[in-house]
Amino acid sequence: QVQLVESGGGLVQAGGSLGLSCAASGRAFSSYSMGWFRLPPGKEREFVAATGWNGGSTYSDSVKGRFTISRDNAKNTVSLQMNSLKPEDTAVYYCAAAPVPLTALGYNLWTSDKYHYWGQGTQVTVSS
Repeated sequence: QVQLVESGGGLVQAGGSLGLSCAASGRAFSSYSMGWFRLPPGKEREFVAATGWNGGSTYSDSVKGRFTISRDNAKNTVSLQMNSLKPEDTAVYYCAAAPVPLTALGYNLWTSDKYHYWGQGTQVTVSS
């Protein structure tokens, strides 16, 4: 069992930066790949970024080059640094844990069905 708690959301102007953090408790954090998903208003949940327990990371095309995912296994945390934010980045952001490695250039972590545990989400609002 893994419990996940996100923090760091808030309101930011377009072009600004924001950092999200996800704290994990429970067993064997280092054996889980970690991902970030988001739920924009009126839309379906979408993949943002993921980092494999075996190394490597993958990003959606919409955030590549602007967002950076990182993990600290000693602290049981995964972070998402978001730069050059756009109004379309407005969403509730969720972190999630998947008991699978990153494979196939990371595309295997783009689908939510790989993830067994989810946080409660944190709101990010980007004003224009």
